[in-house]
Amino acid sequence: MKIVVVTLFPEFIEQALKFGVLGRALERGVLEVSTVNPRKFAADVHKTVDDRPYGGGPGMVLKAEPLRLAMIDAATLVPSARRVYLAADGAPVTQRKVAELAGLAELVLVAGRYEGVDERFVDECVDESLSVGDIVLSGGELPALMVIDAVSRLLPGTLGCAESAEQESFADGLLDWPHYTRPETWRGREVPAVLKGGNHAAIERWRRKQSLGRTWRRRPDLLLGRQLSVEERKLLEEYRAEQDAPRDEGQGRNHCEKGET
Repeated sequence: MKIVVVTLFPEFIEQALKFGVLGRALERGVLEVSTVNPRKFAADVHKTVDDRPYGGGPGMVLKAEPLRLAMIDAATLVPSARRVYLAADGAPVTQRKVAELAGLAELVLVAGRYEGVDERFVDECVDESLSVGDIVLSGGELPALMVIDAVSRLLPGTLGCAESAEQESFADGLLDWPHYTRPETWRGREVPAVLKGGNHAAIERWRRKQSLGRTWRRRPDLLLGRQLSVEERKLLEEYRAEQDAPRDEGQGRNHCEKGET
C-alpha cells in the first residue's frame, strides 16, 4: 500500500515510521510512505502557508493554494488515492473505517495545522474528513500516524501472526478480553484458572464473556443496536452476575503506591 502524507513537518512523520510495527512494514515492502510539504509550493519569498481568518478570531488558517499544489504533487505518486483530511470535525475513525482504508491501494492523508485549513481546499481537493477522537490537537501529524499504524496492521505481512489483528479490540465491534502472562501469581493475584487448564473451548467461552462484559462496562454505546445471540446474552448475564457477587477480602483493586516493593 502506498500512502502520502501532506504535512508541514515531514520529519515528524519520517522519524515515527522507523520504529516497531510501522518500521517492519516498511522494511518488508508491505507499506510505502512518502511526504509532501505544502511550504514547497508557497509563492512568496517567505514561503508563507497561513494567514489570518476572514471574519476575525484567534489563530491562523492554512491557505488553500499551497495545499492544492501539494495535492497535485502527491497525485504524481498516488494518482488513484483516496484523499483524507484529518480534522477535529471529521467523521470518527473506527475499526470498520480502518479496514475500509486498508483495502485501498493508495491513500493521501492531509495533516492540518493551526486553526484549520481554508474550507475551499476541503471542498475541492478532499474526499472525506476523519477524526481520531473528540479532542483538539496541535496538528494532524499524530492522527495521520495513528491511521497509518492502524491500517498497516491489517495489511498481509505486517504482523507475525494474522490472528493478532483479527482478535484485537473493535475487530468484531467489541472490546478485547483481559490478557495475562507469567508469572502465574503476581502480588497475590492469580491468573484465571480457566486460562491454565488447556480446555480451548472453555478458554474461548471465557474470552467471549469477558469481551462482552468489558464492552458493557466501558463502552456500552458499542452494544446499542447490536443483535446479541442467545449465547452472547447468556454470557453477558453471567458476567453481570459475577460482578455483583461478593469478592474475597484482598481481591479488590488496590492502589500502586510510589516506591512500594
